[in-house]
Amino acid sequence: MLNQDSLAQLKGLKSQMEAEKERADAVVKGTQARYGFAVLDDGREIFIPPDEMLKAFPDDRVRVCIRPTKDNKTIADIEKLLDSPLGDFTGRCVRKGKAVFVEPDLPQLKRWLFIPPHARNGVKEGDYLRCAILRHPIRDGKPQAKVLSVIGAEDTPGIENLYSMAKYHLASEWSGASKKELAQKLEQCKPLETERRRDLTDLEFVSIDAAKTQDIDDALYAEISADGWTLFVAIADPTAYIGADSGLHRDVAARGTSVYFHGDVLPMLPEELSQDTCALSEGADRPALVCKIAVSDNGEVGEFEFIEATVRSRAKLSYYAVDRYLNGQYDELMSHATPLEALYQVYRALRAHRVEHGLVMEDRREYRWILGDDKQIDSIEPYEKLLSQKLVEECMIAANRCGARFLAEHKASGPFVGHRGFRADRIEETRKFLAMHAPELAGENPETLAGYRTIMRGLSAPDRALPLRPMVNRLLSRAELGCEPAAHMGMALESYTNCTSPLRKYLDLLVHLQIKTVLHGDEAKLVSAETLDTLAERLAVSRSATLEAERWLASRYLARLSSAGEKVSFKGRVIHVNSSGFNVRLDDSGLEGFVDLRKDPEKFSYDKWTASLTSTTRRFQLEQPVEITYLGADPEEQYLARFALVEGCGLKPPKEPPAEE
Repeated sequence: MLNQDSLAQLKGLKSQMEAEKERADAVVKGTQARYGFAVLDDGREIFIPPDEMLKAFPDDRVRVCIRPTKDNKTIADIEKLLDSPLGDFTGRCVRKGKAVFVEPDLPQLKRWLFIPPHARNGVKEGDYLRCAILRHPIRDGKPQAKVLSVIGAEDTPGIENLYSMAKYHLASEWSGASKKELAQKLEQCKPLETERRRDLTDLEFVSIDAAKTQDIDDALYAEISADGWTLFVAIADPTAYIGADSGLHRDVAARGTSVYFHGDVLPMLPEELSQDTCALSEGADRPALVCKIAVSDNGEVGEFEFIEATVRSRAKLSYYAVDRYLNGQYDELMSHATPLEALYQVYRALRAHRVEHGLVMEDRREYRWILGDDKQIDSIEPYEKLLSQKLVEECMIAANRCGARFLAEHKASGPFVGHRGFRADRIEETRKFLAMHAPELAGENPETLAGYRTIMRGLSAPDRALPLRPMVNRLLSRAELGCEPAAHMGMALESYTNCTSPLRKYLDLLVHLQIKTVLHGDEAKLVSAETLDTLAERLAVSRSATLEAERWLASRYLARLSSAGEKVSFKGRVIHVNSSGFNVRLDDSGLEGFVDLRKDPEKFSYDKWTASLTSTTRRFQLEQPVEITYLGADPEEQYLARFALVEGCGLKPPKEPPAEE
């Protein structure tokens, strides 16, 4: 038996060993397996064994004890929870015996969470749920969750949209404060009575949009001038009801855009504004920001003016009706012949000028999804872009260009939409690509507007042996929002922005606020880089939500088609190639998916210079037709469709040149 001195020495030694252990604050990083990592503030990542990972969730901030193991490795034990940012989340109800769990739809969290009886809210197995943490696992490794709401079941009409809205936290309701503020604004605000508004109700504006559109945010009018035309683009003006510092403005900013799902819409603005008070409805006097543009005979955009005005749309015309008129079927719209003829002339001039001096995207086949009463896809119909849609598009581009010029001339803090063209870190690779495939373009500077335009036009030439234009997509940057004017290489324009959809897009609303600030004699400094970064993040979230819902819907449609008979196959074209396989777009429906070649019996080598995959017997490259079968879609990959090649599909690989003797 140890005496008091020995016990004291042992206790002191234990305290010393404990004091010598390293402790640090860290963020928990999950993995697809049961273990994880503690990411320390100094950047180190320390292994967290599975038993310790049971105490925390990914992204938790914890205090860890870092210690060596018997085999001289370093691990982290979780000692204390500092913060757990996990808020409400979505998932699906699962059962194990009588126990009820939620399987969270969260990256890096691959464990079921127990739902105690009092927190189940009437859920059934298979239901899609919105949940929150009821008990954190830090003490005993046994977390609990509570059901906040049941989103729906597998057969709930529109479950794909409803679930995506909840998963990505898209707002579907307006706060009480915003509703109250809006009611006050609608009662008190009289924008048409403002003296600075110019009365343009004598101009015969018409709106051209989809037949069912209610949030009409633009109307057009044109008249012949001495050296061309004068184009008037009237844009709905909701800014009178949404002050820059108001709570409603903050709610609108948090949404960032109207989100369009198949069968559902989440509007950016309250419908009282977007579909009624501010919409440029037929026969109603409405406040508008009008862009008056001088267009020369050759289609050049010249002098312009932004005007706070009152306008009255003479008619709401559908794309189809206007298209029929433009293609010679006059009877239906003869009463609007004069403005339509002038608009058509303006369109042809603007388009011709852009084709000659800018870069115009090739028209791609569009696809219309026909949904049934259950909000599932009944069919998908291909169609070509209408002439009337192109007319509206050209007028909007002209107004957007003027918006960017106005902001730049008045040194406004944006927002501008820029496109760098080729990525800065891929310039040398771009030069090598040109030298290899288009040596006549290798002398052009890919970092200048003129050089980029020449290169992209040259790569798009129809006589190329390889599809060079789509092959360079991997070298291109994405469009960016900025506070300073910047070139938009993709359109070959010195500057660009968006201002023609303020009822649907927060970016356009910001441009309106900036323009009106200048018109009122103040400095346009309402926009910051932080504002635009937040907006870009919000737009990315909205895109992810709609993409996931669309893919989920598409997966059910493809599964139904594939079950119609044995060995149902689809025809499509390769649209992207990487080292693992290739993406394909189906000819009949435009649906996209991935063919994974990593498990193919043959080994394929990837050549980035030709955007191709080649084995000893087969080759796959961009724009190549393929025949495939549908395998399914993985919810963990946003329902990306998976396809398999039909036997015998593939080009023969090119022959190796004979060896020189």
